[in-house]
Amino acid sequence: MDNNILIMVVEDDEILANEIKAFLRKWGYKAESVMNFSNITADYLRLHPHLILLDINLPYYDGFYWCTKIREMSDIPIIYISSRSDDSDKIRAIAQGGDDYVEKPFNLHVLKAKIEAIIRRTYQYKVKDKIYLDPDTCFDTQTAILYYQNQEVDLTKSEKKILSKMFSCKGEIVSREELMMELWNTEEYVSDGTLTTMISRLRSKLESCCHNEIIKTKKGYGYYIE
Repeated sequence: MDNNILIMVVEDDEILANEIKAFLRKWGYKAESVMNFSNITADYLRLHPHLILLDINLPYYDGFYWCTKIREMSDIPIIYISSRSDDSDKIRAIAQGGDDYVEKPFNLHVLKAKIEAIIRRTYQYKVKDKIYLDPDTCFDTQTAILYYQNQEVDLTKSEKKILSKMFSCKGEIVSREELMMELWNTEEYVSDGTLTTMISRLRSKLESCCHNEIIKTKKGYGYYIE
């Protein structure tokens, strides 16, 4: 298994959370659990996981609430892990954006099989170096080159940095702070105003060349590529 896959475990039973993490790590995954159940979206934005295991019965707000909040920011796969056995809970879990539902107590190997199936379906486009937005538009992750109808789109070094970061988190929100840190690794200091100008120019360029609004804004959070 790709050891870059990070799974966020949202489970307030510390013993079970640690058991799940240890099991996943044994199979080559990265696994982290939530510590602050009053602000799970903060941990989501900090960790940028590839998949979430989400309990329903949680302190402060239940799993349905947090699934709805995360769905406002991302289409990341979410598997509910819950002791609730009512069909109505399972239906609600899927209807509110969950991808699967595992009833406690569960066999960890069954959970692993479900995780692997969802990861294959969700991230199979990342198996190759090129990520396709549509049949005409793709980004080569190795060279940081964007192609439209097999023609290279002319990008500056900073624009390639921005797109590389955003394509690496495709489907998820990238904060302005993360983009600024990415650009600081180049030769120049990037201020908040400079980043705004860069994003605006890059958007105009992409819309002109690719006839598509590739970079989208989530107000109050950052930017994302669907």
